[in-house]
Amino acid sequence: MISQPNRHCTVELQALPSRIGQVRRIVSAQLRYWHLDPLIDRAALGVTELLTNVHLHAQPDKVCTVEIELLLDRLTVSVHDHDPRLPELQDAGPTATCGRGLAMVAAVSESWGVRPDGESGKVVWFTLPAPAPAVTAPVLAPYDTIREPTLRHTVDTLDGRRPEHAPARSAVAG
Repeated sequence: MISQPNRHCTVELQALPSRIGQVRRIVSAQLRYWHLDPLIDRAALGVTELLTNVHLHAQPDKVCTVEIELLLDRLTVSVHDHDPRLPELQDAGPTATCGRGLAMVAAVSESWGVRPDGESGKVVWFTLPAPAPAVTAPVLAPYDTIREPTLRHTVDTLDGRRPEHAPARSAVAG
């Protein structure tokens, strides 16, 4: 297995609608930089839902911190806010206009959860499985086992005989 360094990114913001879109773009750009393009849609959706919850429900302020962390084969996205009240997964009815955020996070993530953060609020997080890092160089077979028929060719002569091979010559004098 190829060793992969721990990767971490933190953004502090006020969870206002205009800032939520900016953070979604920051998360997407960071995942592109880490070559985790397959995770962008799910991570952007999850962080949007968590920040929307902060915007709609967090008291006394909307200040929060978004953290994304890649540890080996797992991406963790977490949002810390100053409201100590823990959110609960709701069963929103078919005509409800809100209440599906955590259900969507649960649906797109591998796991999710909430933990109190002492007197300073809470952290809501979700994880996504990260694809294995790509191998940067192909592994080549030893020279004597490479057989590529498309590289073979013959030389035809006018009389149909194969040409004789010339003796080997060296470019080194002596």
